Amino acid sequence: MNTACHRIDQFILLRALLLQVLYSVRSERLLMEQLQYNLLFRWFVGLDMDDSVWTPTTFTKNRDRLLDGDVARASFEYIVALARGQRLLSDEHFTVDGTLLEAWAGQKSFRTKGQLKEPSDDPGNPTVDFHGERRLNDTH
Repeated sequence: MNTACHRIDQFILLRALLLQVLYSVRSERLLMEQLQYNLLFRWFVGLDMDDSVWTPTTFTKNRDRLLDGDVARASFEYIVALARGQRLLSDEHFTVDGTLLEAWAGQKSFRTKGQLKEPSDDPGNPTVDFHGERRLNDTH
């Protein structure tokens, strides 16, 4: 495989992106670093031991090209169809492990809907008192 060219095969790219999601690799730069030395990653993506790894910029440009095309959507639809055929999908329950999600909002960022401005004491770290008040999506 010639990795020196600037165009990465779409299926190799999809496998690399899948690894990035499944192993929570935070950036393309870190993914390329993993591909340098992680034999499992190299095997899954389809890189031989002596193949060079792409620069993060090349990878990002190819990822953008892939997502703009139909291959990513078609691959996802195919995987969903396989899962549906094996009866692995259900619409009755959905669970997310919140410990794996990075949240930018804190309790102090909640505001009552319709409240236009932040409390006046410190906009960066306001004092908020929600004692006895339920916070719901339709009210806050």
